[in-house]
Amino acid sequence: MCTTPSSNRKIAGGTVLQFIVAGLVLGGIYAISATGLVVTYQSAGILNFSFGAIAYTVARLYYFLNTQHSWPIAYAAFLSILGLGPILGLVLYFGLFRYMRLSSTLVKVLATIGISVALPAIDTVIFGSGEILSAPGLAPLPVHVFQVFGVPVTLDQVIVYACVVAILVAGFLILRYTDVGLQIRALVDSPAMTALSGTNPGRMSAAVWAVGTTLAGLSGVLVAPIIGLDAGDITLIMVAAFAAVIAAKLRSLPIAAAVALGMGIVSSLFQYWLPPASIYTADLLAAIPFLVIAISLTYFIARSGSIDEVHGVGGALDRAITPQGNEASPTVGKTGFGALSWKPSAFAFAGLLALPLFLHSFWLGLMGQGVAYGVIFLSFSLVTGEGGMIWLCQATFAGAGGMATGLLTADHGIPILLSVLIGGLIAVPFGLIVGWLTIRMGDLYVALVTLTFGLLVENVVFNRQLFFNNGIGTAVSPPQFAGGNRALVYLTIGLFAVVAIFIVNLRRSTTGMGMTAVRQSAIGSKTLGISVVRMKIMMAGLAAFVAGVGGGLLAITLGNALTSNYATLGGEVWLVILVTYGIRSNGAAVYAGLSLTLLSGVSLAYLPKVFDNFVVIAFGLGAITIVKFPDGILTSQARHVRAMMAQIRVSSPLVYGRLKVGGAAGLVAVVVLIIAVRNLWWLWSVIALALLTVAFGYVAFKNRQQPAPVLVASEETPRPAVLEPVDVG
Repeated sequence: MCTTPSSNRKIAGGTVLQFIVAGLVLGGIYAISATGLVVTYQSAGILNFSFGAIAYTVARLYYFLNTQHSWPIAYAAFLSILGLGPILGLVLYFGLFRYMRLSSTLVKVLATIGISVALPAIDTVIFGSGEILSAPGLAPLPVHVFQVFGVPVTLDQVIVYACVVAILVAGFLILRYTDVGLQIRALVDSPAMTALSGTNPGRMSAAVWAVGTTLAGLSGVLVAPIIGLDAGDITLIMVAAFAAVIAAKLRSLPIAAAVALGMGIVSSLFQYWLPPASIYTADLLAAIPFLVIAISLTYFIARSGSIDEVHGVGGALDRAITPQGNEASPTVGKTGFGALSWKPSAFAFAGLLALPLFLHSFWLGLMGQGVAYGVIFLSFSLVTGEGGMIWLCQATFAGAGGMATGLLTADHGIPILLSVLIGGLIAVPFGLIVGWLTIRMGDLYVALVTLTFGLLVENVVFNRQLFFNNGIGTAVSPPQFAGGNRALVYLTIGLFAVVAIFIVNLRRSTTGMGMTAVRQSAIGSKTLGISVVRMKIMMAGLAAFVAGVGGGLLAITLGNALTSNYATLGGEVWLVILVTYGIRSNGAAVYAGLSLTLLSGVSLAYLPKVFDNFVVIAFGLGAITIVKFPDGILTSQARHVRAMMAQIRVSSPLVYGRLKVGGAAGLVAVVVLIIAVRNLWWLWSVIALALLTVAFGYVAFKNRQQPAPVLVASEETPRPAVLEPVDVG
C-alpha cells in the first residue's frame, strides 16, 4: 500500500509529538528540582548541593517499601515523599543550616557537599549496595498507557505532568494571595527587615526547607523509573537542573520552571533530529546544561558587566551583615598565636619518611596513592584555600594530567616524569581560561560553572576512545629507578615536598600576602592597588598545574590512567576529605590523602565491606564541621594544642616537663610495637592517637580550672603581621 505525502507528514508529526511528550517528562522533573532549589535558596541563602542526594535517599526508601516489602503505592509514597522528605529538610535546617545564614559562600557550599557525600553512603549501610536498574514510579503496575493524538502516554508521564502543574499553580497562588506567601516574599526581599517587622524568619525558612526537600524526594521518585535507582545518575539529573536555576539568577521561579521545561523538550528534539548512533549526539545532549549556563551568564555579564548572587538582594541592612570574601575565619586565634611552628611540620614529615620502612607491598602501594592524592589536594589548597575561589573541577585537571602522562609515555615514548610535568603544563591553559571566564562571577556562580564544566569534560572528552580505551585506560609504569613499591613511595613523597615547599614560600611572599588580602576583601584590595584579576588568574593557573602533576602521579601509583579515577563527583569527595582536616594546610593535604587510601585499605583487609561506607560517612559529616572549625579539624586542633602547651609551660613548668617526657616515652613505645608487629601498625597508630587525645583532653580540662596567664610572644612564636599569611604546615 502506497502512502500519500499527507500521511507521511502525519506519521512524522506523531513522532515529533512523541518526543515532545517524552521531553516534557524530563523537563517537568527538571522544573520540580529547579523549584525546590530556588525556594530553599530564597529562604536561607543556601544553594542545596545535596539536593540530588536527598532525592536519591527518598527514592531509595520508596523502593524499599513498595518493591522490597510490597507496600501499597499510596502508603509508600506518603511515608517516603511526605514523611522522610520534609523530616530531612527540618533536621538539616535546625541541625545545620539555620546557623549558616551569615556564613561565607565557601562554608555554605562545602557543608552541603559534605551532606551529598554522606547521605548515599548512609543509604548503602541501611538498604544495601545492590544495583537497581529498574525502579517503580507512582503508577500501579502494569503501567496504563493512554493514546493522545495517536501518541502513547503512560500513567507515570501523566503523573509527572500533574505534579508540575499542581506545584506551579499552588506556588503561584500561595505566594500571590496568602499571608504566608507575603511573608515568604518579604523574607526574599529583605530577611533583616522581615525580622524587624515581627515575622520569625527562622520559622518561615524551616517551612520552606521542608517544602524544598519534599520536592527533592518527589523528583527522585519520579525520575527513578526513567534512569534507574543510582545515586550518581540521580545526582547528575539534579545537577542539570542547576542550569535552569542559573538562568533564573537563583530567584525567579517562573523563569526557572520555563527554562527547565525548555531544556527537556530541546533534549528530546535533538534526539529526534540527530542520528542516535552518532557520538556527537550524546556529546550535544550532555552539553545542553552547559550551553544554557553559558548563554545565560553571557547575557547577564554583557548586560551588567558582572553577576553576583548578592547583587540587588535585600536592603542596606542586609548588605551590611552579608559576609565579604571567602575567608573562613580569622587567621589569628584567641591566644594571638596564629602561625604554627616549623617543628611539628618537620616532625610529621620525618614520620612520613619513616613509615614506608615498616610497611609491606600492599600498604606501600596504598601509601604511594595517598601521597599522590595529597599532591592533588594541594591544588585545592591553592585555588580554594589561598585563592578563595570555589572550584569543583579540580578532578578534571587531575584527569588531564593523568591522561596526558599515560598517552605521552605509551604512544610517544616520553620519559614518565617528563610526561607528568607536561601533563601539568597541559592543564595550565584550561585553568587560566576557566579562571578568566569566571572572574566576573560571584562565588556561588563560580561553583556551579566549574561543577558543570567538569561534568561536561567528563562526559564529552574523557569518554573518547583515545582516553577510555574500552574501559581499561592506559597502562602506566613508574621510572626504572623507582620500580619497587618503597622507592615509588619515596618518589611521591619527594615530589609532594617540592610542591609543598613552593606553596609555603608563596604564602610568605609578597604575592601570597596580596592573595590573602584579595581573599579577605577584593574591594579593599583594589584600594591598596592590588590587581584582583591578575592574582586570581595566577592562582588558577598554578592550581591547575599542581592538579595535573598530581593526576600524573596518581596514574603512576595506580599503574593505570583510567578516566573513572578522575570523576567530577569523586572530586567532590576529595574536597570534602581535605576540608575535614584543613583547606589551607599542606600537612592536612597529605594526611587527607593517606586517610583516603589507608582507611579504605584497613576496611578492605580487616573489616566487612560495609565498613568502607562508614569512612565516607565520617568524611562527609566531617566536612560539616567547617561551620565550627572553618580552618579544618586538624589545623584548629593543632593551634589549640600549641596554645594550651604554651599556657602550661608558663603556668606549670613541672607539668610541661612531664608531658614532654611522657610523649617521648609513648612515641618510643609505639615505634617498638610497629617494628615488632608490623602487620598491626595501623592498630598501634589508632591506640596511640586515642591515648594522646585522652591525655590532651584531661590536661585541657585541668588547665581550664586555672586562670590563663598573659602570653607574651617570643622569638620562637612570633605574632603574624596584619597581612602575613598563616603557614599551617
